[in-house]
Amino acid sequence: MAEDSKPLIEEVEDLSWGEFGTLARGYLRIPLALIIVEMFYWFITQPTNTLGIIQESEAWIWYQLTELIYGPGAATLSEYNGWTTLVTLQHPDFYYDHIRLYVSDECAGVHEMIFITVLIMMTTGVPQRLRIKSALVACGIVYVLNIIRLLILYPLAVSGCNEYPNLQYCEQPMHDFHSFVYQWGFLIILVLMWLAWFKWVNAGDLIRKEQAKSQSQWKFIYRKNWENIHKAALAISVLLVLGAFANVLLDADAMAARETVEMCDFYSSIAGDCGEARDAWSQEIQSSWSLATLGMLGFACTIIAIDKPNDEEE
Repeated sequence: MAEDSKPLIEEVEDLSWGEFGTLARGYLRIPLALIIVEMFYWFITQPTNTLGIIQESEAWIWYQLTELIYGPGAATLSEYNGWTTLVTLQHPDFYYDHIRLYVSDECAGVHEMIFITVLIMMTTGVPQRLRIKSALVACGIVYVLNIIRLLILYPLAVSGCNEYPNLQYCEQPMHDFHSFVYQWGFLIILVLMWLAWFKWVNAGDLIRKEQAKSQSQWKFIYRKNWENIHKAALAISVLLVLGAFANVLLDADAMAARETVEMCDFYSSIAGDCGEARDAWSQEIQSSWSLATLGMLGFACTIIAIDKPNDEEE
């Protein structure tokens, strides 16, 4: 047996480009899916309040629980840009006795819901029905965790302003917490959630079983045979996506409005210039969103094909 085995170097050299592509696809499918979904999410949330219904529901729950936990008068709920998403935290030690916070698209937690859903749905071998149920449960958990995150903001702001009452930016501990959760906190939690789910459903064994029987099933694969029409469609799709980015990134007014919007979202601010910047950014992004959506759809339809097993294999 030992004499018949090949050295590792020879085995690697015998690996065809097709086999290498299959191996790389197995490892890169989830990162690539996350990148594509990230791009799509970025475009669909550029028009203001795209996720208005979810934003309103979270703002209402946040307000009700804040009043229940911290006492009557701790918060008020009002309309902002046509949606009831403005929660004003109130305390005598706050600067001007209140802090106005707006539940934006980014604060709604949908970004995190999409992230965990992609991780679960792209895990092969696990039955589709179980993946769908698991993704729904995971989204519900993310929704609850996001509400908890919002509820923590009030005591953090109070703690900072108790130490420096009525000073501007005395609520800085609240912003520091928001920054950490926004940049790292949720990412760590989501990865741990997926790892726990992966272990719970015994996905490792399921993946091995699925690979053993997948040879005789129809499946989506990356296109191997490229004709001129496929190459032309791919080129047009790439140009559409590049044109969408150029339409925004090369526009100085659009980039200035974007910087203002990002700053306002980071601090959940609703100052007058924030509203004007959001309107300007929404107008600039509309055409780019349409171009990018068409480009990404064309890109996906071009590079993906259906692999049909031949009759002899069946």
